[in-house]
Amino acid sequence: MASTIQEDGMQLELEAVIGFNGHVLSGLISHPDREHLIYPLGCTVIIQSVNKHKQHFLHGHTNNVSCVAVSKSGKYLASGQVTYMGFKADIFIWDYAKREPWGKLSLHKVKVQALAFSPDDQYLVSLGGQDDGSVVLWNVATREAICGSPGSSLNVGHALSVTFTNTSNDMFITGGNGTLRVWEVDLPNRKLRPTKCQMGQLKRVITCLTVAEDDSCFYCGTSTGDILKVNMKTKLLNSCGPQKDRFSLGVTSMVLLKTGEFIIGSGDGKLSLCKAPNYKAVKSVKLQGAVNSITLRGQGHQFFVGTEQAQMYRFNYPEFKEEILTTCHSEAINDIVFPFGTSELFATCSKNDIRVWHTTSHKELLRITVPNVTCNGIHTTLSSAWNDDKIRAFTPESGRLMYQMEHAHNMGVTAIAATSDCKRIVSGGGDGRVRVWEIGKESQRLVESMKEHKSAVSCIKLKSNNRECVTASSDGTCIIWDIERFSRKQMVLSNTLFRCVCYHPEEFQIITSGTNRKIGYWEVFDGSAIRELDGSMSGAINGMDISDSGSHFVTGGDDKLVKVWDYNQGEVTQVGIGHSGSISRLRICPLSKYIISVSTDGAILRWKYPYPA
Repeated sequence: MASTIQEDGMQLELEAVIGFNGHVLSGLISHPDREHLIYPLGCTVIIQSVNKHKQHFLHGHTNNVSCVAVSKSGKYLASGQVTYMGFKADIFIWDYAKREPWGKLSLHKVKVQALAFSPDDQYLVSLGGQDDGSVVLWNVATREAICGSPGSSLNVGHALSVTFTNTSNDMFITGGNGTLRVWEVDLPNRKLRPTKCQMGQLKRVITCLTVAEDDSCFYCGTSTGDILKVNMKTKLLNSCGPQKDRFSLGVTSMVLLKTGEFIIGSGDGKLSLCKAPNYKAVKSVKLQGAVNSITLRGQGHQFFVGTEQAQMYRFNYPEFKEEILTTCHSEAINDIVFPFGTSELFATCSKNDIRVWHTTSHKELLRITVPNVTCNGIHTTLSSAWNDDKIRAFTPESGRLMYQMEHAHNMGVTAIAATSDCKRIVSGGGDGRVRVWEIGKESQRLVESMKEHKSAVSCIKLKSNNRECVTASSDGTCIIWDIERFSRKQMVLSNTLFRCVCYHPEEFQIITSGTNRKIGYWEVFDGSAIRELDGSMSGAINGMDISDSGSHFVTGGDDKLVKVWDYNQGEVTQVGIGHSGSISRLRICPLSKYIISVSTDGAILRWKYPYPA
């Protein structure tokens, strides 16, 4: 029986986000009120209280946010996005106090590269990406474009960054691949008049810009690791340094302090306090990932740093000591699990690591790192499936390796589950084998290997009596196994690559889904089909979980929507909009307070579960 999806369900309430897009240059900004940080994650702009960890979400973008800016007074925020070839990339201006859109600006194509407000909030200048190449001046009050111009001349690369001067509304600077220009705004004639800065034989890619407080000069960070000083009046290069010991992997972010000192972030993750003209580091700290954002809080006694590895740090300027503010995965998250009977903690796994989180404070409590391999699945016991053919188990308190099972599967271990008494593990591999392991205090023994799947096992669920399990595979079959006799009981066939399967709590039915976007209800006793629903308008369904009561279940997938379904009615009751990457897994917590969803862009989202436990 087919049912048409109802996309008009009520909106699911998003409570919190763990994550930060560290790939956006200058993507972490401290608001002038000194109480909030602004940063992008996917298609959402997040306003986070520094001390209380309260978050507010600005929704409106249809794709990943590529740049953010805040006006000098703090009244306005601006954010630009990327889109697809041939489509326009929107800019949103947000009213900060009301936390709502002030205007939507559409002129650039494919990508908005960078944004900057004029000193008195009157204008916004926007820079298009490589496929657009234009610079546009907007009137913030009227939300209309005043004038535009190509961002760089034809014989050089595209511009990457833009900044206004500190005192003048009619002058701004752009820099990029072989281009450095000072622009003057001719309002009466609605023209932008660029002047090329004279750099002699020097050829550089400008990655970031900062202007002296009195506008006498400005400084440019480059991909070759040196800093250029340019005179604002003459547009001539004053100096280039350091001559030796340049910043490794380029200058990626830079801030000029009132003291005349610089805080410089580089591509190798080093944050340095330097003095001109030799830019020798007075103090330096090594962080995780390239430093892509430095933002001052107030007068600079405290500042914040964001890195490419999605790490956010708070620094005290006098001591130059770092404190981790937030962390997250910077790679796709493959699985999520809650411990038995508690909603306080959950664990996620990705490339290189497993992390344990505190649910309400979003704090990372434990990180287990295994370099250069990917964890495909994780179970409550912190037993885990890895793509190097190994099963590893760790202690939940310290993260110490308890045991490691070599050559557990060919073609990687792709799925894992454990019995409720933790005495047995059931694992699935890329070769389609399902294996049962006996886990003792001192030893781990293979009990049986079952081979009926023709392709990778994507999901394993055990029955509460630990005697039966169901495995889903990308070969289009789900098999219900007797794991005492090690034989197949039933097989479910469908024209799909199965991604997820769940037992109903009463265990007389299973529900499945995969690449055909259908949700199937099946009888456990004889494997017969009961019902089929259209689960998604676009893209595979990758994750599914069912509530303890069995009245509702949740799904998520390539359409980036979290959907809550009524099990009996087969209808969507709530829809959660917030992810910008494909949802890979999601779970309802054991006490039915939250839904946690994870995605391929490394984001973790916490939603309020809409029904009482």
